[in-house]
Parts: sequence; C-alpha cells; structure tokens
Amino acid sequence: MNINLMPIIYFALLNLGIILLGYVFIKKTWLWQSWLLMIGCILVIYLIFLGEHPIIKMLALIATTFTCMKVIAVTESYSKKVLTLTFKQWVVFAGGWAGMRAQPFETLGAAPLPGAWRLIRFGVTRVIAGAVLIFLAHKLVLLPWNPELIYILTSAGLLIGLSLILHFGLLGISAGTWRLSGVNTYLLFRQPVKALSLTEFWSKRWNIAFSEMTSIAIFRPLRHRTGPVVALMAAFIFSGLLHEIALSMPVNHGYGLPTLYFIIQGLMVLLEKALVQKKPLFLQNRVIAHTWTLFWVIAPMPLLFHSEFIKQVVWPLAGLRY
Repeated sequence: MNINLMPIIYFALLNLGIILLGYVFIKKTWLWQSWLLMIGCILVIYLIFLGEHPIIKMLALIATTFTCMKVIAVTESYSKKVLTLTFKQWVVFAGGWAGMRAQPFETLGAAPLPGAWRLIRFGVTRVIAGAVLIFLAHKLVLLPWNPELIYILTSAGLLIGLSLILHFGLLGISAGTWRLSGVNTYLLFRQPVKALSLTEFWSKRWNIAFSEMTSIAIFRPLRHRTGPVVALMAAFIFSGLLHEIALSMPVNHGYGLPTLYFIIQGLMVLLEKALVQKKPLFLQNRVIAHTWTLFWVIAPMPLLFHSEFIKQVVWPLAGLRY
C-alpha cells in the first residue's frame, strides 16, 4: 500500500481548519452553516483521496466526518445555553476524544478521576485479545478447508478482532487517559452482548458516540416537530448515510446497503417498542431477549459490511490478501 504525503497534508490542514473555525460556529450558533461545512469538507476529502488506497480513503473520510459532526453536535448542545466551553477545551475535545458530548471537557486539567487505570487496563487487554484473533485469522486462511467457509470465518474473526482493538481497546485507553486529566470520559462500547433489547443495544451499549451524535443532531431537534417515530427513523437513516461514507465510499461499492441495514434496525426498534407495550412473555425471558437482540443485529450484518469492504479494507487492514 503506497502512501502519498500530499493528500495527508491536505487532510491535516483541512481538519485543523475545521477545528479552529468550528469554535466560531459554536459561539455564533451557526447550525445550518455547520451542516454545509460537513457536506463540503466530505466532498473535498473524497476528491483529494480519490486515487488513494481504500484504507487511507476510509480513515480520512471517517476522521473528517467525525470532526465536522462535533461542530454540529456542540453547536446544537450549546444553542440554548451559555457557552462555558473554552477554546482550549474545544480543541482538545475535537482532536482528542471520540465522543460527541463536549461538556465533560469543561473540567479539563482538574484532579484525576477514579477508575482511570481500570479503563486503561481494560483497553490494553482488549487490544491484546484483538491481536490474538487477527493472528489466528492469519493461521485460519492457511487451512485446506472450503474457501467460502474460510472467507466467512476469517472475515468474522477480523471484524471482531479489529473491533476489540479499536472500539474496546484504544477507545478504552483513551477514556482512562482523559480521566487522569480530570475529564469525565467513559466507555463508548459498554458490554453490548448483554443488551436485552435493540433499544438498549443501540442507545446504551453500542457506539455511544454515534448514539450521542444522532440524538443531539437529529432525534432531539426533530422529535417535537415530527413526533418520536419519524425522528427515530430519521436518526437511523442518518446513521446509515454516515456508514455509507465510511464503508461504501472508500471502495466505491455497496451503496445503499449500510442505509438498508439501519432502516431494518430502526423498523425493528419500533416493532420492539410496540411489542413491549403488550408485554409479550418471550421478550421477558432473558435468554430469548438476548437471542432476539443479537439475531437482528447480526443477521443483516452482510448489508453493513458488504463484500467489497471486507475484501478491500478489512482483509488488507489485517495484513491479509483476499
């Protein structure tokens, strides 16, 4: 994989500009301008990295999207109250934390908070576990088994391994490190396999940064105008569109599939809420509730992580060739 320096320099300058300019947007509560900023910056990054390797393109698109979404989320968060976030706190938050709530960084520089080293140890163990899974995937591809079975098992192992390293490992270490600086950061992935419902999975356990972002930027502003059902579906569709940027645009394939995945999730959450009101016995059984949740998260997952993304990004990212 060849890495060209100039696109990376342009990427760094653009994101630095977003962070510096973003504080102006927040102070002036320029909300719709923040949305235009994100659309424009994603388009610029896509064009800059058009000829680059899908992995590099993916990382640049994800990082830029998250930086822009922080401007939107923080602008929305402080739109109806006094801005108490300093410029320094904003810069550190925007450039150094994956969450979407800036308020914890208002205490940056205070005394260390409890639980920091526990989170760091948690993160380190998950990085090791993820590395072991990737190592095993390298051994798995050498076995003389059915190629399709090898592809499925290897891809699943790589997705879990990479998730352990990034989502649970590095982000756990990051949360613990910021707590040492007095910032009340937290795990963004909270034992998702323990979720007893899709609502719990998506709102409280899986990728809290995403749920924070969609709640602040989409669900809350729309809820009083359109009602909670439309607002919830809009939030899930928006999540799908962001995953199109992260998973489909880098490989220029699979457009619409990630959005379809999140439409299914949104519809199943609504169905689940309707069922819960009738208190069906099967959702009150913990084993069945776990099975229900994991089935609807995992069964449509090939739509989210479509084959071209697996082949062009996931396997090469782990040092494997499909």
